[in-house]
Amino acid sequence: MSRVGKKPVEIPSGVTVTLNDNNVTVKGPKGELSRSFHPDIEIKVEDNVINVSRPSEAKEHRALHGTTRALLANMVEGVSKGFERNLELIGVGYRASKQGNKLVLNVGYSHPVEIVAEEGVEIEVPSNTKISIKGTNKERVGALAANIRDVRPPEPYKGKGIRYEGEFVRRKEGKTGK
Repeated sequence: MSRVGKKPVEIPSGVTVTLNDNNVTVKGPKGELSRSFHPDIEIKVEDNVINVSRPSEAKEHRALHGTTRALLANMVEGVSKGFERNLELIGVGYRASKQGNKLVLNVGYSHPVEIVAEEGVEIEVPSNTKISIKGTNKERVGALAANIRDVRPPEPYKGKGIRYEGEFVRRKEGKTGK
């Protein structure tokens, strides 16, 4: 039995969950998320708890069981608390700024790199070397953070680049001359 799938998802106060033929809509103080799930997986909403069950022990059903429960838990957490991912720029002259809804990165290229935030995701620049990405959808927040990091990933020799807050970059020793 799936350990994750067995755990019920508790619905906090202020959050409403609507179920319609495995299409789940979650509304909360931070926004609204909806998603459709596999028809074989059974989702029940009863007195502020969401329970997920599977019809058989088939490999596909076992895989979907835990995944469905985790996605539902992320939806509930997203509309109640929200998700945040922080990035930091490390390198001489590396800086970020916000112009309207665009993030402008100066990270050692001959041109500034502009990234536009998609709907439902908000980019903040608290200082010129820190970027904060906030939103209700965990997938979108993580994908945007990964796209920003991919502009200039941290390199192992000097450690320069864009990295997640608290990310450890394994350093390498440079070549030694004679």
